[in-house]
Amino acid sequence: MHFIAASDPSAPATPEAWCFAFVENELLLPEEGSTPPLQPGASGWLTAASARHYLGRLAGADCWALSLPAVPAGWKRTPLRAAMMALDAPLGALAGRAAQVLEWDRTHRHCGVCGTPTAIKPGERARVCPACGQVAYPRLSPVAMALVWRPGELLLARSPHFVPGRYSALAGFVEAGETLEECIHREVAEEVGVTVTEPCYFSSQSWPFPHSLMVAFTVRWTGGEIVPQPDEIEDARWFALDALPDIPPPFSVAGQLIRATVERLHAGGSRLG
Repeated sequence: MHFIAASDPSAPATPEAWCFAFVENELLLPEEGSTPPLQPGASGWLTAASARHYLGRLAGADCWALSLPAVPAGWKRTPLRAAMMALDAPLGALAGRAAQVLEWDRTHRHCGVCGTPTAIKPGERARVCPACGQVAYPRLSPVAMALVWRPGELLLARSPHFVPGRYSALAGFVEAGETLEECIHREVAEEVGVTVTEPCYFSSQSWPFPHSLMVAFTVRWTGGEIVPQPDEIEDARWFALDALPDIPPPFSVAGQLIRATVERLHAGGSRLG
């Protein structure tokens, strides 16, 4: 399904619309299904919404992000992470986009400079202060993810908040003034105490928890013994390619990165690329 992003709806409105509606940060899904259906007209939901934002068009139909005060009959609240795992990729990505837009709107109702109530800026995704002109765009926090490898093994770690038994690649927020590559070297050294080289870009993913952009790389281990960072890393170790622990699901870029790297190392032996 092809998606075309936009901040303002085109006229005329499409006869049906995708509605990514939330009640208290949980996505509404039909009680009898797992996919947000195309709502005929969607005028009732648009009128009832306490906040609404146009997202664009998916497969030729309008898409809306909505915040509703209550759950309509025939619908159920679903945590966003669980919903994204259940939905097809285009719908899961749009659900994440909708959640981020609504959270940005909720947290930028007043100017951060002078405190004046802000207003939607026509023609772009922004809120503007009518008093001082300060413009607030949706916040984006880049995260550099690094999967450390050496011939036949991957270095995986787990944080205390992971589900029991799950391990993943290392990751950390990019600091002000830092490049992605600099962030990778710093985070790997801080979290597990090893040195790496050859950062190789894999892919990226918008991650709405709450407003991250995950940028995934593979990096080759060059030296050092694993020393987990206290309070950040519960456990970290080398795993053989054929004896991996529980890893993130395929819908996440971390899960994709690990699975693809295993395939590439199996195919290429002791090297990537």
